[in-house]
Amino acid sequence: MSQRSSELFERAQQLIPGGVNSPVRACLGVDSEPLFIARAAGSRLHTVDGETFIDFVESWGPMLLGHTHPEVTAAVHAAVDRGTSYGAPCEDEVVLAAKVVDALPGVDMVRMVNSGTEATMSALRLARGYTGRTKLVKFVGCYHGHADPFLASAGSGVATLSIPGTPGVPESTVRDTLLAPYNDLAAVKDLFALHGKDIAAIIVEAVAGNMGLVPPKAGFLEGLRELCDQHGALLIFDEVITGFRVSFGGAQQRFGITPDLTTLGKIIGGGLPVGAYGGKREIMQRIAPCGEVYQAGTLSGNPLAMAAGIATLDVLSRSDYAGLEARVSAFVKELEAILKGKGVPVRINTLASMFTVFFTNDPVTDFASAKTADGALYTSFYKQMRAQGIYLAPSPFEAAMVSFAHTDDDLAAMLDAARKVTF
Repeated sequence: MSQRSSELFERAQQLIPGGVNSPVRACLGVDSEPLFIARAAGSRLHTVDGETFIDFVESWGPMLLGHTHPEVTAAVHAAVDRGTSYGAPCEDEVVLAAKVVDALPGVDMVRMVNSGTEATMSALRLARGYTGRTKLVKFVGCYHGHADPFLASAGSGVATLSIPGTPGVPESTVRDTLLAPYNDLAAVKDLFALHGKDIAAIIVEAVAGNMGLVPPKAGFLEGLRELCDQHGALLIFDEVITGFRVSFGGAQQRFGITPDLTTLGKIIGGGLPVGAYGGKREIMQRIAPCGEVYQAGTLSGNPLAMAAGIATLDVLSRSDYAGLEARVSAFVKELEAILKGKGVPVRINTLASMFTVFFTNDPVTDFASAKTADGALYTSFYKQMRAQGIYLAPSPFEAAMVSFAHTDDDLAAMLDAARKVTF
């Protein structure tokens, strides 16, 4: 273990629960201690010990342009000189809102918030207020932040740490959360047959990213859209991970499915703390002060985040998504071949610039199949790759990320490191 990181982690554990401000960072799922980062640039992270890593986590997704992109950094520097928080409207809120509306087919209006959790929490409240219903359909292993209604059978850190149930969340709160396996349209139909008149919304990661990367089966998203239309429920796409990553117009553009509401995360702030939810005009106008569904936030529309978001979306709008996807696809095929050559069971799910290494022989199409992957093999893989300067997610239930800043040499370095791994 790196000495300074280890010292900081020991000190942090006396001051911060578990020594971290978000559970997965503790690296408990991979039998390791966390690295403390001093700075980042491009595709690289630099630790407090002076070590350098090629970053395939990217702050859990939003750094699609890489770290400290010059245009984004310049925009933030300029914004700092104008003030760090107003608690009042600013022009950049309007500019960024217009860019989000123009990019996403399902968004006519958007409300800025401060995190993906706040976005999904607010979207659910709006869906319930709009429909007058209470129940929510959620998919096992999908993670929509840590608001109470979403912590029933959640993925991400809840799955990584094997936390049973939802301690601290009253049973009455999750009683209205109906669960179905991801990619199982028949199970969703059964829920609507039983509870259709009470279901306010379906919320779904259009591409699951918190049970590891699991793409939707053909017809799954289309079927969800049809069920919502038939029963008067709203379809919420959680695009905190997929928004502006799987295509500039998100998963909704890529798959041609228009949701009623969309939630977004840190990518629209260049990695700064920000989120948003948006959707059809008639639904969004139910939010206060237009309507009676209340939601507020002093830091919403923070000028630093808005400036970073404008710069980020400007650069992404002229970026070569198809080229990056082709490079990642070729890279993943080679990585899978290398690992299979070592005699271990392995499948790599990939889509756009994301991938997950599952140590299993079987297809991974939902959370149940994701959990059959060998966690011990992933831990060994993680440790050996980290020892060679490759920074991967410290959990088998997360997606790896590639950015526009990753060079062919970066990808080759990961492949070389994989060749040296032993099991």
